[in-house]
Amino acid sequence: RWEMLQLPLVVTAQVDLLLVLVSLLAFWTRLSHLNYPNAVVFDEVYYGQFVSLYMKRVFFIDDSGPPLGHMILASGAYLGGFDGNFVWNRIGAEYPSTVNVWSLRLLPALCGALCVPLVYLLTLELKFSHLSALGAAVLLLLENSLIVQSRFMLLESVLIFFVLLAFFSYLRFHNAPSSWLILSGVSCGAAVGVKYMGLFSYLLLLVVASLHTWKLIGDKTISHMNVCVQSVHRVLCLVVVPVLLYVFWFYVHLSFLNRSGPHDQLMSSAFQASLQGGLSRITRGQPLEVAYGSQVTLRSSVSQPIPCWLHSHKVNYPIRYDNGRGSSHQQQVTCYPFKDVNNWWIIKDPGRQQLVVDTPPRPVRHGDVIQLVHGMTSRFLNSHDVAAPMSPHTQEVSGYIDFNVSMPAQNLWRVDISNREAESEVWKTILSEVRLIHVNTSAVLKLSGVSLPDWGFRQLEVVADKLFKAHSSSLEWTVEEHRYGTSQEQKEREAELHSPTHIDVDRKISFWAKFVELQWKMLTVKQEESEHKYSSSPLEWITMETNIAYWLHSSTNAQIHLIGNPVSWGVANLSLLAYQLLAVVYLLRRRRGLKDVPDGVWDQFVCLGCVCVGGWLVNFVPFLLMDKTLFLYHYLPALCYLYLLSPALLEHAHTHLLSSVTHQRALCVGALAVLLSIFLTYRTFCPLTYGSPELSAHQLQGLKWRDTWDILYRRR
Repeated sequence: RWEMLQLPLVVTAQVDLLLVLVSLLAFWTRLSHLNYPNAVVFDEVYYGQFVSLYMKRVFFIDDSGPPLGHMILASGAYLGGFDGNFVWNRIGAEYPSTVNVWSLRLLPALCGALCVPLVYLLTLELKFSHLSALGAAVLLLLENSLIVQSRFMLLESVLIFFVLLAFFSYLRFHNAPSSWLILSGVSCGAAVGVKYMGLFSYLLLLVVASLHTWKLIGDKTISHMNVCVQSVHRVLCLVVVPVLLYVFWFYVHLSFLNRSGPHDQLMSSAFQASLQGGLSRITRGQPLEVAYGSQVTLRSSVSQPIPCWLHSHKVNYPIRYDNGRGSSHQQQVTCYPFKDVNNWWIIKDPGRQQLVVDTPPRPVRHGDVIQLVHGMTSRFLNSHDVAAPMSPHTQEVSGYIDFNVSMPAQNLWRVDISNREAESEVWKTILSEVRLIHVNTSAVLKLSGVSLPDWGFRQLEVVADKLFKAHSSSLEWTVEEHRYGTSQEQKEREAELHSPTHIDVDRKISFWAKFVELQWKMLTVKQEESEHKYSSSPLEWITMETNIAYWLHSSTNAQIHLIGNPVSWGVANLSLLAYQLLAVVYLLRRRRGLKDVPDGVWDQFVCLGCVCVGGWLVNFVPFLLMDKTLFLYHYLPALCYLYLLSPALLEHAHTHLLSSVTHQRALCVGALAVLLSIFLTYRTFCPLTYGSPELSAHQLQGLKWRDTWDILYRRR
């Protein structure tokens, strides 16, 4: 056997020197002097807060996207030994010596650098020449805005990297079937996991893959079994794998962030109770089953993002309101957005007088009729045919006072547990979502969402509504704090309500329940957005009428701006327009039976349009429909598709449209001139890309190529 081993061992390898060259240049432009400036740059103030929370394992919600992007940024911080102890409170704040700035920015910069060789390889997979691949790589390499966005703790470069990797690996699989398809699925899952905008590129890739699969099904040279196997393989890799990965990012996110934090109030009581600290310190060990005699606080399920609890106090409704309508003049019942002793209510059996829990406790079940007694004032929760103060189409809810014989007590409520299928018939602390239905009128207790005037201390109005048109969550209440009452006398009960309670019992919420709730909150609960100085509209991005000042030195004119390379930006727009016009001409002529190019070239041209023009459309058009604050950097993923398109379209024109050698040479000369101007423009704007060297006020004025740009400078 040893005779079979021949020495010396020889390894032959092919190295694409152009690929190596553009890769080295990409790493140099993105990673050099990465720790400059040593200060917070633009949205680093936003993402840095989440990185700090990650380091401290504190739960948070970011409605702008799923957690993978934050996990990647936090990984870079962890590698640099960051402990999360830095206050990200303003742009320009200096990083202390204990913070490894290079490490914080490393992973986005690596992703940004890898985008350049990926574009090179992707162009080859679109079956264009190495020269076109080099042109696409150079366009990305010399794009100032992409460099700026890559060099800081931001997520656009990470998103672009995974999107390009997904398309490259899919096309590599399509051109030469191999194991590349699984990498495409993983990249799709990662792209959507970084930002929701990655979903649009993922859907585009699914469309392309579906067309290829449909063509595969029609290929009669392939056996039925082979077609089925390949189709299932594509579904598993491109659908199942991304979905599983998406869920997995949240599993890691929720498993790691297990401590109470600033966003707890956005979540349900059950979710909050699963976190260490915060509400869990209050609710830990509470009795699980609500019983007759239980003392409870009832939180409205619809009170988001600010929670509120069913509340009453020793103040009555006005005899008459400002509009002349009368009230019951009974005790006010409201929803109060703060923890307060007046939020406590006692579950009472209407057939018994006692307000303490039996031994053993008698649990309250779905369908039971109860009374709710206010703990501090002993008033019964009551409703009747009196118009509510701010919502006259609904019934007033009050604390019943027995001083008016014309208004008999109407304080019976039927318990309706809406999620009883999952949580059984027993009313459970935190877990059960309950509707309280007024027995006399069949109206449901709900939060109207309207604030009361000064006489109601600006607290939220609680009403009983016979119309069930509202969203179900507006009708539901959850027992948040719960204890078994032991004091029958009022004074003893008041002292009991003021005292803390603790019983050693543990209770957890499942991952799937937390995943569904967090997903819903991210998609529906939006933080308040105000107009930003550098916000812009999508139509302004195409012509780059806007820029963003990312950083300005505290005492000099050194500064960093998100400004694209105006020449390559213009080339991209021209390429988009040229492809659309050429496609229309081709289609019309082919409709007339005139084929200007062979079928293979036509397929290549169509594939180029599906990937590049389609990629631009799915990453640009959605922003036209969004009602949110937008910035120039949102356009960068769409721009990358156009940089893929430009050299490929130029090659197509050179090879298939120009028959004259003179015209072909003129096109090549023009292309070289454009590339030279792109390089010179890149060099011109480098001081605003890297923040050095510092320019004078006069030089900065010279860089203001558009009147709409906001270039900052100090006169000296």
